[in-house]
Amino acid sequence: MAFYELRQYKVWPGKMDEWVEMMETEIIPFQISKGMVITGSYRGEEDDTAYFWLRRFEDEADREKLYAAVYESDHWKNEISPRVPDMLDRDGMIITRILPTPKSTAQ
Repeated sequence: MAFYELRQYKVWPGKMDEWVEMMETEIIPFQISKGMVITGSYRGEEDDTAYFWLRRFEDEADREKLYAAVYESDHWKNEISPRVPDMLDRDGMIITRILPTPKSTAQ
């Protein structure tokens, strides 16, 4: 059964515009190029430290395959990951696996 991953990040104060730019021009395109299905990217309306995004996986095997393709790649390890701590509080990340309800359009 397909599921989604709701990822909630705490962005360091004053870094939101830089983080969104990196997500939209580097991280999301890179992950899509590896097969990741990203269904949305959001920032808090009133909380300028809140960032959310959604990824969809067909099943656990799909998630494992895509995680490996992204996070074990040299590009992720050497080019992207080292810059993330300057913008995000990694300890503040909340990653929740969610399932669409029977009548959800996200089926």
